[in-house]
Amino acid sequence: MHRTFDEYRTAYRHLTMQRRDGVLEVRLHTEDGPLVWGAGPHSELGWAFREIGGDPGNRVVILTGTGTEFIARLDDSWVGPMTPQKWERIYTNGKRLLAALLDIEVPVIAAVNGKATVHAELAVLSDIVLATPETVFADAPHFRFGTVPGDGVHAVWSTLLGINRARYFLLTGQRLTSREAKELGVVNEVVPAGELLPRAHALAEDLCRQDDITLRYTREVMTEPLRRLFAERIGHGLALEGLGAAATWPAD
Repeated sequence: MHRTFDEYRTAYRHLTMQRRDGVLEVRLHTEDGPLVWGAGPHSELGWAFREIGGDPGNRVVILTGTGTEFIARLDDSWVGPMTPQKWERIYTNGKRLLAALLDIEVPVIAAVNGKATVHAELAVLSDIVLATPETVFADAPHFRFGTVPGDGVHAVWSTLLGINRARYFLLTGQRLTSREAKELGVVNEVVPAGELLPRAHALAEDLCRQDDITLRYTREVMTEPLRRLFAERIGHGLALEGLGAAATWPAD
């Protein structure tokens, strides 16, 4: 049995949700400040996306961050020896997170409000990606800090940037400005920070002119290649990331 919007909207520590006329705005945060990535959001976002995707009252979803960051910081929840039990939780939550995001059955708009240097794929997997002039994209937590980029970033960035550009991006820690990201086709529009959410809502309102079936089936047909890609690559990538983590942080 599915929970109602009023039941799940306040059930997640790292998401604030508000909905009007079928447009659901989801704001990522940590204690109402910019989201700090770690075991908490990694675990609960997948479950939240499942509920959001299964609620027929959501017709368009807007995903954004808090303050001047989309996601740009990490906590220390995963620091220390890597045990099979710890990695099993990371593996399970990691697979659920991206699968549930892509399984949302209606169009998703990302309003990338600032630095997206940690798990930026949560934004760039959206159907429409808006950014501010201050937005920067990077993959900070993985290869440059001794971690195999196998939890989906390898598949996302190879798809969006092309194989050679993606390998350079992931291996060097390259930072892309919003203008560069737009030129590469990762971002659709760059708008001033004060206009970001109004523009996202204007686009959402325009999309909502279509009926529910058109919205849902269009989302389905456009995300099918991405869902197939993740089904093929994310399990293997996460397994290799886990082996690398065990070598870097061996258990006592």
